[in-house]
Amino acid sequence: MHAITIEQPGGPEALVWAEVPDPVAGEGEVLVDVAASAVNRADILQRQGFYDPPPGASPYPGLECSGRIAALGPGVSGWAVGDEVCALLGGGGYAERVAVPAGQLLPVPAGVDLVTAAALPEVVCTVWSNVFMVAGLRPGETVLVHGGSSGIGTMAIQLAKAVGATVAVTAGGPEKLARCKELGADILIDYREQDFVAELRAATGGAGADVILDIMGAKYLARNLDALAVNGRLAVIGLQGGVKAELNLGALLAKRAAITATSLRARPLEEKAAIVAAVREHVWPLVASGRVNPVVHGSFPMSEAPEAHRTLESSAHVGKLLLTT
Repeated sequence: MHAITIEQPGGPEALVWAEVPDPVAGEGEVLVDVAASAVNRADILQRQGFYDPPPGASPYPGLECSGRIAALGPGVSGWAVGDEVCALLGGGGYAERVAVPAGQLLPVPAGVDLVTAAALPEVVCTVWSNVFMVAGLRPGETVLVHGGSSGIGTMAIQLAKAVGATVAVTAGGPEKLARCKELGADILIDYREQDFVAELRAATGGAGADVILDIMGAKYLARNLDALAVNGRLAVIGLQGGVKAELNLGALLAKRAAITATSLRARPLEEKAAIVAAVREHVWPLVASGRVNPVVHGSFPMSEAPEAHRTLESSAHVGKLLLTT
């Protein structure tokens, strides 16, 4: 088969479409003929040499895919050759075929075409596990989503609105904020021109956010704490703004607040399977009903992955970028 390989870490040109050995479905795995994958920030970090795949995962980038089952490994039940699926991956989505643990498979939701389904697994599993399973967002609460126009952000807006929350977002510029509003965001904050803490407090009568979904890490830590409501929960899922910062524990204690930080890729298979099962139960009906939809900015042939990475790094997109075989 062909896959995107990374012989040496570097810029987008380090991504090379090359012939590689075919994968084999092992115990508890299925082999998927890939129709599409999607580009995530983690793929850029892997390309740059900062984010190696977990042990046993494919060496090729790509944390999600859609396609058709080509073969079943030993011990797999409940799936059949030819089934249309999408999948959460530890790696290997940038390829014509990938072996997937059966617990990380999802059926393509009703109303979503096979290629577009590749935009769902990583963002839905990330948002559901952090905002709902860990931070416990409830109806009537307020959630602040940083990077509201990103793939994660566009999904977080829709899921939070679907459960009856008020959604605040930060994004760069009026065009991106307008798109967030179309998706259901209630409080729109241009991080280039406005202070998100002041704007959020003004919009919530001084209360702040019950849940914050953060992609920035260190750069936003102190201000996120300022923006949290009493009993608020900060979920850190990205470190685009650095990894080290000082934290006022007195302020955290006074608000009776909690901070969690999680990554998805390196979790044990049983934890990933539990998240996927929860997504299938709670989110797939929302997608099938049309209340929640994947947001796709555009697609590229997989051999043009370097151009897709340049587009993601430019931050000019809204939603997801797909790679098609």
